Amino acid sequence: MSKNYKEVIKFGTDGWRAIIADTFTFENLSYLAQALAVWVKRDAVRIPGEPLRVAVGYDNRFLSRDFAETTSAILAANGIDVLLSSASLPTPALSLATRDHKCVCGVVITASHNPAEYNGFKIKTAEGGGAGKNITDAVENYLGAEDVVTLDYKKAVVDGKIKVLDFKKDYLKFIRSYINLKKIKTAKFRVIQDVMHGSGGRLLEEALKGTAIRVELLRADVNPGFGGSRPEPLAQYLGELVAITKKGKYDLGLVLDGDADRIAVVLNGQFVSPQKILALLALHLWKNRGIKGGIVKTICGTTMIDNLCKANGIQMYETPVGFKYISDLMLTKDIIAGGEEAGGMGMPNYIPERDGILAGLLLLEMMVYEKKNMVKILAKMEKKYGHYYYNKTSISLKGMVKTLDPVKKLGTVLGKKVIGIKDYDGVKLELADDSWIMVRASGTEPILRAYAESKSPKRTKELLDFALDLAKTL
Repeated sequence: MSKNYKEVIKFGTDGWRAIIADTFTFENLSYLAQALAVWVKRDAVRIPGEPLRVAVGYDNRFLSRDFAETTSAILAANGIDVLLSSASLPTPALSLATRDHKCVCGVVITASHNPAEYNGFKIKTAEGGGAGKNITDAVENYLGAEDVVTLDYKKAVVDGKIKVLDFKKDYLKFIRSYINLKKIKTAKFRVIQDVMHGSGGRLLEEALKGTAIRVELLRADVNPGFGGSRPEPLAQYLGELVAITKKGKYDLGLVLDGDADRIAVVLNGQFVSPQKILALLALHLWKNRGIKGGIVKTICGTTMIDNLCKANGIQMYETPVGFKYISDLMLTKDIIAGGEEAGGMGMPNYIPERDGILAGLLLLEMMVYEKKNMVKILAKMEKKYGHYYYNKTSISLKGMVKTLDPVKKLGTVLGKKVIGIKDYDGVKLELADDSWIMVRASGTEPILRAYAESKSPKRTKELLDFALDLAKTL
């Protein structure tokens, strides 16, 4: 694939991902690692008094450790100090290490929630956030700018050019200091977490060591094939957790994705939308922890956040789809919490990045503060700020979507008047019955994504069906 590497190495919204042994090969990875080294040497902002230093981590996927060692050896050969994780770890743990060890950037070998045949390469900024397009475009442009150079990995470790460190230990220490362990210590809630064979491992259990919380874990073992499923926190991949929580008496059911930066919740056998998780986290941090600032949601975020902010005089920020936009605000504004519809949640006084483990611990902390299980807390919140049903879908088209202008011209949708239009990322139509519908075209595939929210499951399904019919006319 050497002569095609410039064509196949393309960064998406969160890193470069490809199929192992197809285009995600050691050869292509080497070209990318060298391109990153060029960017570090030429463009990275140096930290005063510090050498050029990069942190490298990896998840539980097939060959992830080997890919990480290859990347480290190439970076070291370019005169860059390399800090390599001693074990697989969550993406937020690598992000935290990047910031705390004063690195100019970080790298995580992970394909997050993609199927088992994929692997990926994520770049993290010095602050610990996801690299923006300005960085990934520059790295792509440096592909082939210099010949690939490398070192023998084992010798580089012996010579101190690659230092192998326990990032997971530091991460665990941080999240235990972030939550109120003293208050949690004697609480007797029962929690179950589906790790989905991801790099979250047994970290929830370790974080709560010494407390009376009863923790049970599902799929916490290392399985690069993910048990034939995919490590994505969606209802269709959570059959076992749904069944267990329907029968058992659990106060909170948590889910992590493959690299533990996203969260989902299951209560009494019912999947809880990440939209509601953001509202719960924000409410807890504002009400119980006294955090000041605004709340960030994306354009396809729930109206419940609007209501929560309006009722309590909290500033609300709305961004295009993608956590990088939330990250940017977390660096420049006082933010209580920020979240995306896919389950990525960012918390204050931390890295500007998602963290599924910490989000789950804060939900547990909320139960302790409120002295109620999550079912009762959620019901109370929905009674006060609105009970909404959110869903999304997508449809493959014959060709790329050329324009969404016809959507903007709609005056009514299923008998309800359009009272607002937002078009800075796709097109969102706000309707008179407090519902909305939104469509976004993929920039890389002939796919139209549709989102809808209303006050009944039936209405939300009807809105999505309408969107699918509408797609055929574009």
